[in-house]
Amino acid sequence: MSATTRGLRLPLPVVLAGARGHGRWHLENIRRLQRAGLVRLVGVCELKPLVGEELVGFGAVEQSDDFAALLDTTGAAVAVVCTPIPTHTELALAAARRGVHVLLEKPPAPSYAEFRRMADGAAAAGTAVQIGFQSLGSHAIPAVRRLVADGAIGEVTGVGGAGVWVRDEAYFRRAPWAGRRRMDGVDVVDGVLTNPLAHAVATALALAGNAAADDVTGVETELFRAHAIESDDTSCVRVSTADGGRVTVAATLCGHTSEEPYVVVHGSEGRITFWYKQDRVQVRRGGTKSTGSPALYGRTDLLENLVEHLMGRAALLVPPAATGAFMRVVEAVRTAPDPVALPADAWRGAPGESADRRVVEGIDGLVAVAADTLCLYSELGVSWARRPGRDALDPHGDLHDEVNTS
Repeated sequence: MSATTRGLRLPLPVVLAGARGHGRWHLENIRRLQRAGLVRLVGVCELKPLVGEELVGFGAVEQSDDFAALLDTTGAAVAVVCTPIPTHTELALAAARRGVHVLLEKPPAPSYAEFRRMADGAAAAGTAVQIGFQSLGSHAIPAVRRLVADGAIGEVTGVGGAGVWVRDEAYFRRAPWAGRRRMDGVDVVDGVLTNPLAHAVATALALAGNAAADDVTGVETELFRAHAIESDDTSCVRVSTADGGRVTVAATLCGHTSEEPYVVVHGSEGRITFWYKQDRVQVRRGGTKSTGSPALYGRTDLLENLVEHLMGRAALLVPPAATGAFMRVVEAVRTAPDPVALPADAWRGAPGESADRRVVEGIDGLVAVAADTLCLYSELGVSWARRPGRDALDPHGDLHDEVNTS
């Protein structure tokens, strides 16, 4: 037990930084855990204070837009940080300097350097940081790993990930940093693979057994945008790993319809598909033959796990080290050339919808094929991704931006 956990007693006092937008989910989760006697909300850090029903059932809660001061005055033991991406490092370090442990929303930082600064600073202070990849709390993760270890699908040949979501123009106007790569000279990196569908990348790397930064030897990126934004909304990435593996993830916010994102582990004798938002797993052997109905698994909440960890009853599920490989992908996206604007004939407005939403023609199927074949868009014959020098399904031409991390 470290000095920063010695003497902690339940319920642990918690400060929530960022209680609107996605922060509302954290507020409700804290409410649930408060009823269970594990935590007690003592402070909310927001530019505009919460009012009325937003705080029903919490009792006295101090509010301030000064995060550090709020930690000092409330005596918080834990902080939940759900604020704009560029603020993550400084807020996590402000907590660490005060001996306050953190649940930090994903992505943990907008660059690998900022990630290292945050992780190293927290380690030096002796405080725990849990990164908010909720999918990594799924009990399906160890179950899939056991299936692979037991040879259920033979030798693993690669891991694919697919995410097809629908977002309209309002999504990119929800905050000043939304849809931005940089703002006021500061990295944001709010791309489809680094923020909204970041779980697909992190989960694929975890199932590949390559979650650490040193596991990554190279990252290939193909970044596109249909919307009039700065960041990417339709992209794919392929990660090369130190053990010779490949992890390819394709995603879009311009789908025809939203679909459940998934990760698929390919093997020489079958495949395992994990729909990570549903904690659902399907094993198939010998082509399309299924072993039975999909299995459903439970999930450990990451704030609850952090509390259990601080009480000495559980290992931390998603420490910074478990997201190092993901941050290598973020860094590759950050340093890649700006996303390519798709030609006007590659997308259309969504028919029959009042909202301004752009649909990339055929993208739903293309994302699935990329996850299935571990190919990038440029290797699949799509006209807007092809570049001179490579034929479709030829993975050897120089058609993408590659970062060698070794």
